[in-house]
Amino acid sequence: MVFSSLVFIFAFLAVLLVLYFIVPKKLRMPVLFAVSLVFYGWGEPVFIIVMAVSITAAYGFGFLIAKYRETDTKKARLFLGISLGINLAFLLFFKYTNFFISNLSLIPGLSSLAPISWLKLPIGISFYTFQIMSYSIDVYRGDAALQRRFIPFGTYVTLFPQLIAGPIVRYKDIDEQLVHREENVDKFASGARRFVCGLAKKILLADAMAEIVKNADVSLSVHATTLAAWMLVIAYTFQIYFDFSGYSDMAIGLGRMFGFEFLENFNYPYVSRSITEFWRRWHISLSTWFKEYVYIPLGGNRKGKLRQFRNIAVVWLLTGFWHGASWNFLIWGVYFGVLLIIEKVFLLKLLEKLPGAFSRIYALFFIAIGWLIFYHTDLSAGANCLGAMFGIGVERFASSTDLYDLLRYLPILAICGVASTPVPKRLFEKLHEKYAAFRWAVPALMLAVLCVAVAYIVSSTFSPFLYFIF
Repeated sequence: MVFSSLVFIFAFLAVLLVLYFIVPKKLRMPVLFAVSLVFYGWGEPVFIIVMAVSITAAYGFGFLIAKYRETDTKKARLFLGISLGINLAFLLFFKYTNFFISNLSLIPGLSSLAPISWLKLPIGISFYTFQIMSYSIDVYRGDAALQRRFIPFGTYVTLFPQLIAGPIVRYKDIDEQLVHREENVDKFASGARRFVCGLAKKILLADAMAEIVKNADVSLSVHATTLAAWMLVIAYTFQIYFDFSGYSDMAIGLGRMFGFEFLENFNYPYVSRSITEFWRRWHISLSTWFKEYVYIPLGGNRKGKLRQFRNIAVVWLLTGFWHGASWNFLIWGVYFGVLLIIEKVFLLKLLEKLPGAFSRIYALFFIAIGWLIFYHTDLSAGANCLGAMFGIGVERFASSTDLYDLLRYLPILAICGVASTPVPKRLFEKLHEKYAAFRWAVPALMLAVLCVAVAYIVSSTFSPFLYFIF
């Protein structure tokens, strides 16, 4: 089940809201836990078993970790390792087994190895595994108290707004909210607005960009042109932003409707003046997770430049590997790791001296190349697209079809360009602050946006969020 579906909006969510707010407060957490399991098991109920084992293991070992963390650190570390190992084992098995088998089959003598046909990837396993791990580590460090009740802990892992594609919520950021949180009309209205904005991003902008990507990809496969390559890369750059940030907005909005406050996951990353700044603004919850649980424990930047560069390399190799069982994701991680190291060595100081326009063009260019790598699981197709961007291996700069497509897509591309900056938000806040009539009109505006988005959902085909595959 996806947020951008009629079943979710008008059946699942509508029924849940009524049920949640009519039951006594002490039953609201069990309701969220049960309904979140229904949400997750909607398409593949069997994977609830995998999730249940992961949750139960972390919950049980949490008691042992908490018991020994002050008196016997070796035992506490052992139980932490077992807890993390169980959860990582599920992730590695389901996500990477066939990747390793496929690559081993290329070795002479192992060609008989074949991928396991029945092995499927449980949706959201990369996200909820990291959340479970954060609980075990936070308890071990003493950053969070042991959760003695199973249902609040299970709800933390399975909470449906952020279960499938984040944001990755660290346990210590939400442990108090699992027991005490404020639910009121203002927070609910704010959450509803955020949900509608996220829905609009996904349906009206991301899906429009997906159509451009699809057409440009077809064009490149038939008659490679420079314009088609650039259209694909630019459209995908917008698509992945509006798709993923739209999901995050919807998740944050839904959480707020039920009284939860999740941390922001995006902060207008395409206005960045460097790759370093970009990764402070993009998928903030993932960057924060790797920084806190991998980069800093490895030593961070505290033990000299060479160790810092090694730590950056490790983090970005893992980041690429986390995104998918394909060589393009590993290359993508290495690509950004190298860029970040180069910026640490000398480039950041140079970028600070350049006019903002130049540094932003630099950042956007290398970000876009990164998304080209990310998009193409077929490495040869990715290399051909990259070459086509610079006139290599193309028949011409543009075909008549490319020019026609460019003209008809220009308005939506321009809208996406503006919408990816803080300008619309600032304008909204200014109007909201200055004009009482505008404040009264906001609910009607949100209802109109919802109606338009729903109309597009009705008339379009199924379009899942990009990050569901991770």
